[in-house]
Amino acid sequence: MHDLVLTGGTVCDGTGSPPFISDVGIKGDKLSAVGIDLKGHRIIEISGLVVSPGFIDVHSHSEFTLLADPRAEGKLLQGITTEVNGNCGLSAAPMLGDVINQRETDLKEHGIPERWGSFSEYFNILANRRPSLNYATLVGHGSLRASVMGYVDHVPTPDELKRMKGLLEDAVGAGALGLSTGLIYPPGIYSKPPEIEALATHGNALREGFVYASHMRSEGDRLLESIRETLDVGRASGARVNISHLKASDRSNWHKAGEAISLLEAARDEGLKVSCDRYPYTASSTDLDAVLPAWMYEGGSVQELARLRDPGVRQRLRTESPIDPDKAGVIVVSSVQSEGNRWMEGLSLDVIAGRMGLDPLEALCEVLVEEELRVGAIFHVMSQENMRGFLELPYCMVGSDSSARCFDGITAKGKPHPRGFGSFPRFISEWKGSLEEAVRKTCGLPAEVFGLEGRGVLKEGRYADLCVFDPGELQDRASYEEPFCAPTGIHHVIVNGELSVQDGKCTGTRAGRAIGA
Repeated sequence: MHDLVLTGGTVCDGTGSPPFISDVGIKGDKLSAVGIDLKGHRIIEISGLVVSPGFIDVHSHSEFTLLADPRAEGKLLQGITTEVNGNCGLSAAPMLGDVINQRETDLKEHGIPERWGSFSEYFNILANRRPSLNYATLVGHGSLRASVMGYVDHVPTPDELKRMKGLLEDAVGAGALGLSTGLIYPPGIYSKPPEIEALATHGNALREGFVYASHMRSEGDRLLESIRETLDVGRASGARVNISHLKASDRSNWHKAGEAISLLEAARDEGLKVSCDRYPYTASSTDLDAVLPAWMYEGGSVQELARLRDPGVRQRLRTESPIDPDKAGVIVVSSVQSEGNRWMEGLSLDVIAGRMGLDPLEALCEVLVEEELRVGAIFHVMSQENMRGFLELPYCMVGSDSSARCFDGITAKGKPHPRGFGSFPRFISEWKGSLEEAVRKTCGLPAEVFGLEGRGVLKEGRYADLCVFDPGELQDRASYEEPFCAPTGIHHVIVNGELSVQDGKCTGTRAGRAIGA
């Protein structure tokens, strides 16, 4: 007798094989059988529905939001059962040295009382929260560098590089799957290729299947050069390479998408293990101050704010990094911290500037100063055609590039990017190929790339992470104007054998765990 049997559903097993009708049995946290006429203590009839492995979000940023609110409703109701966190150079640990002060505002904003330095300490705190999702992670290069060197622009000394390698060893020992970089953010923006190659080489010697995932140095004007740099890290280190949220940003660079794909194809033909991820939207999202040049960030947030207040610096920005009306029109403020500026959320920078009676650059600086840099933004800078072309690559996975949020409580703030609530239903419902291929790209392929043992494939003996959905009903409803909306078509979600979503509603059961910890 199985603990739970899903009976009569159409199985898409995550491998890309054709679907078939079968019962699925669960005992404890494992899939105990896939067959016909299974008997169980509890039976759920799912005839006419598809049962697949739970979706794996390979590009998440839930380090703090899962501690703030472990329900993770926005992800769970998409059918996501596992996240890969620690992307873009920022991870939950190490949190040492200058990182402690830099992240303090984040922790207070999320109401997190605990403090930690290592992944082992973080995983203990996370386990006590009992998150709804499985949590896998990379270690952020920015977290390593800032923990050792702070937010300064210089090449690491041999001793500093040795200390970074030591922290990398601790992270991999605690369960980190690889190394991520965020080369447009401080302090990663100050690093040179030899530093990154040395760390990736060291990591690859520590763990079989070590992944190097990069938010590259440029996704626009120097897109092709950045892809070459990223691939060179793979060549030098032997690590598997994953390009984060692959895109050609800004209209003037849209024509580069074909050559970008050619570079990836050539590297794969050469024998490099190369993959990428992508969200199914044409707008990106990050901190508003990401539009500033690298020298603005040096020394950390206090010095950045001092520069923003300086009229001379603003004049330099006007010369070096002008914000013209077209650029201001595609930048939308998604979140601020103060009640007084809440009116800005959902408005473009050019509209905000007009209401403030300032030009876009002055408005940008004023908003960042008033909000002490705590401003999120959405950038409408991508081509629909390019997005589809990247998503269709057989080695492209789906990643929301979002933190796990809920529909009420401490994480239900602002107007965040709708990708945090709709990425996976949107991808599958708009996919032009076979259903089994869509499921492979959201389940089996991510598990293969990141070495998530026992997950991503629906097979006896694997972990019972499952999603039951109706392809005909599947649709995202989250929008830029109203992001906090659950999708339709997701009927049941099971995490480690526990029914976490039933009939489209969260059950309150939180059965996630840290993978590799």
